[in-house]
Amino acid sequence: MNSERFLIDTNIFILLFNNRLTDPLPDGKIACSVITEMELLSSPAMTSPEEVLIREMLADITIYSIDQDVKEKAIRVRRKSRLKLPDAIIAATAICHHAVLVTNDNALQNVPDLKSRRLAIR
Repeated sequence: MNSERFLIDTNIFILLFNNRLTDPLPDGKIACSVITEMELLSSPAMTSPEEVLIREMLADITIYSIDQDVKEKAIRVRRKSRLKLPDAIIAATAICHHAVLVTNDNALQNVPDLKSRRLAIR
């Protein structure tokens, strides 16, 4: 397994669950932010089988919490980029954990100090 770290954004998980990705998730250490976990599990329309699927997938990856470093970096990212706070936290999490953010969100493609990667979709 590749030792490169990848932080998966919420939109990539949604595309994956809806079978819309044509690219696989990258080979490496896969993680997500607690924000992504919360976004995925908080959908009011979610069915019980969908919740089970999401929880099973999340159980197999690292989920990063918001620590002091992430909090301070998110504040700086949001001030410079005007991202929504959840996006700033996800970007800061990737930066602080030296991970490539896998996202198809255009707003996250040009954040200073953030390495990002897009995945092809159908």
